[in-house]
Formats: sequence, structure tokens, C-alpha cells
Amino acid sequence: PKRSEAQAKRRQPITKSRAPAAPRTPQDKAKAKASRATKYDAMKRGEAWALNPRDRGPTRALARDFVDSKRRISEYYMYVLVVLVAAVFLRNKTEETFISPLVLVLVVVILADAMLIRRSLTKLIAERLPGESARGLTLYAVMRALQIRRFRVPAPRVQPGQKP
Repeated sequence: PKRSEAQAKRRQPITKSRAPAAPRTPQDKAKAKASRATKYDAMKRGEAWALNPRDRGPTRALARDFVDSKRRISEYYMYVLVVLVAAVFLRNKTEETFISPLVLVLVVVILADAMLIRRSLTKLIAERLPGESARGLTLYAVMRALQIRRFRVPAPRVQPGQKP
């Protein structure tokens, strides 16, 4: 057979892999909404069964506790960012001369904080959970440190000043 004929024989029509969904009733929608709300509340509390895969495991829990146990400069990053965005829209020449260097300083401060987090977290993991991999924990911990404390999910288990 010609190549075009062989390719035509191999081709199959695109079909849906699953059965069509049944029409949802208002009761089904309410049940699903309640289920999602229950799971989200459990995730905020930090229950293991409800956590997203990226948040599971003892190393991630230790990283969360480590970040939550200290107040950091990067914790206030979002507040400063809101002020900077508002200042950008003002279009004032004198303010623009301060905004660009301030953004660069902010980035340098966050990078320095990230390096400190990495060094301290690696030591803590080696001390508390020997043999566990610390791979990917730096980015996880830094992203958590950048979030406003009140909006962190799962919610912080330790207060600032407590040991992780």
C-alpha cells in the first residue's frame, strides 16, 4: 500500500474516553459544594488527608513550621508591592526615580532572605529528618514566606517565636 493509504488505515476517529455526564440536579451541586467546603476547611487546618500533593510529607510540614516560626522581611513583600503598584500609576517624575531602585532593592532583599532560608532549612532537615531529601524545599519555603501570614494555606501551626 501507498504511505497515504497506510496512514489512513491507522487513523481512528476521536472519541470521548468517558461516558457523558448525567445532568446534575441542584441536590448534586449542593452536595459537591459542601464536599469541597469540607475539604478546604480540613486543608486549612492542615489535616493530612485533605492536603494537596505539594504540601504532603514530614519535610514539607517542617518547612512550613520553620517559615511560620519567624517573622521575615519577605513577609511584608506583598504590602510593599501594593504601594509600589499604586505609586507607578501616579506618574510623578520624582517618585519614578525612587521606584525603580526600590524594586531592585526589594528583589535583592528577597534573594538574600531566600538564601538564608535555604541554609537554615537544609541544616534543620538534616538534623531533624536525617536521610530525607530536601529537594524542592527552598522554593516551597520561600513562596510560603512571601505570602501574607493570614492567607497561608494550610494555616500556620506555630506562632512567631516558637520553635518549629
